[in-house]
Amino acid sequence: MIEYNMKIFLQQYYAVIIATVIFLAVMIAKVPFYLAVTLMLEFVVMIEVVRMIVDFIERKRVQLRFVIDIFIIFLTRDVIIQVTQPTINQERILFLLLVIFIFFIFRLLSLFFSPSAIPKNNKTQEIE
Repeated sequence: MIEYNMKIFLQQYYAVIIATVIFLAVMIAKVPFYLAVTLMLEFVVMIEVVRMIVDFIERKRVQLRFVIDIFIIFLTRDVIIQVTQPTINQERILFLLLVIFIFFIFRLLSLFFSPSAIPKNNKTQEIE
């Protein structure tokens, strides 16, 4: 019974557990928090790049979604780096936020106008 409850707990809170382990590792290693966040965002960028490459190898095409996601995550990482600097360049941060906003618009457009979202014509229509 205890094993079953522990299994349910781990399934429900795995993200919190992973975040806690990472946070404790950062605290023990005395890594600056902004550096840890930057490295984690770079890791996410690498995951997206690998997903894009695997998708290209399997389907012989690159989905726009992967490319846009990579840029959004990379620019978010850059904003975090800029905010944590001793001298904050507000113009650069505002520019990066504008670019992120534009990429979010492109991301939404890629969802609405992707080939899988466009209904296909019914080829069995009767010829009059």
